[in-house]
Amino acid sequence: MLLHRTTRTRTWRRPAAVLSAATLGAGLLAGCGSDSDPADKASDTTSTTAAGAFPVTVEHAFGTTKITKAPERVVTVGYTDDQSVLAFGVKPVGMTDQYPNPAGRSPDINTQWPWVKDKWGDTKPEVVMKNGDNGPNYEKIAALRPDLIIAVYSEIDQAGYDKLSKIAPTVGRTKTEKEPFSAPWQDNALHIAKALGKAEEGEKMVTDIQDKLDAAKKEHPEFADQTAVALSWYENSVAPFTSTDVRGRLVSGIGFTYQTGIDKIAGGSFYTKLSPERIDLVDVDRIFVINDEADTQALKKFKLFANLDAVKKGKVSYLLDSEGPAVGAAISQGTLLSMPYAVDELVKSAAG
Repeated sequence: MLLHRTTRTRTWRRPAAVLSAATLGAGLLAGCGSDSDPADKASDTTSTTAAGAFPVTVEHAFGTTKITKAPERVVTVGYTDDQSVLAFGVKPVGMTDQYPNPAGRSPDINTQWPWVKDKWGDTKPEVVMKNGDNGPNYEKIAALRPDLIIAVYSEIDQAGYDKLSKIAPTVGRTKTEKEPFSAPWQDNALHIAKALGKAEEGEKMVTDIQDKLDAAKKEHPEFADQTAVALSWYENSVAPFTSTDVRGRLVSGIGFTYQTGIDKIAGGSFYTKLSPERIDLVDVDRIFVINDEADTQALKKFKLFANLDAVKKGKVSYLLDSEGPAVGAAISQGTLLSMPYAVDELVKSAAG
């Protein structure tokens, strides 16, 4: 679930979207567009893909979707789905901005991360939703005339899925995912790979990243003896992520023992804000802080945090989110493209 980004230094996944009650017209849902439609603006983003294994049938949380041929115009609604699609050489014609793009800035910062910049090249996809919106812009999606919509790393519900599937074949989040954003990154990657007819290629990519994680464990056996947590400073509170969130999975993936006590009070969310009396939940051996500079400085001034043993011992990794090398963004996105970079940087910070 995505929270509103409250400052320029913070990106959060927001709560489940409240979908508009407005009914879309039949012509719009059929994907009709005009010469001035976004489809024309994004015409240079039409993807040419190597022949995959088609047709494919993908089961997901909202049913079953059959994809008869390699898609050429893909729209991604999930917050990081664009990166998963890019990993297979497909440039979406429409995408969601996980990190708000500063007003007037071009190209979009979401296409400029070190791990995706070369993949996007000069392509400028249409933004069909921004972090903090109540839901995707269905009119804009329809105007892009997609032949496949990917809504995997997303809080889209049944009503939203029904609207999207009237525009084009749509693949929702994995069938076994109980709460939005709780599926392992591996499952999401393989799910999208199958939809693109690239199942074998996806398995190879996942295996390569898993090998990288296993290598980190082997190289640093000391991690296994340490408890750890990933957290941020959010709304004047220490906000740790659960073990099932991608950040928690990555920390445990390199060998640390994650603080699962957070899961018990998070109520199914991917994070929780701690009251002062529960600061004990982040009293662990190693802390990974994901924030940009302003929030990091605010966290350091919070006395309960400053008094933790890990802080006093210098066992805290401060990882910039969207600023600088954007290590936090790579970790938070947890995609086939960002994971290799994220693993390298996380291990480097933990071993220091």
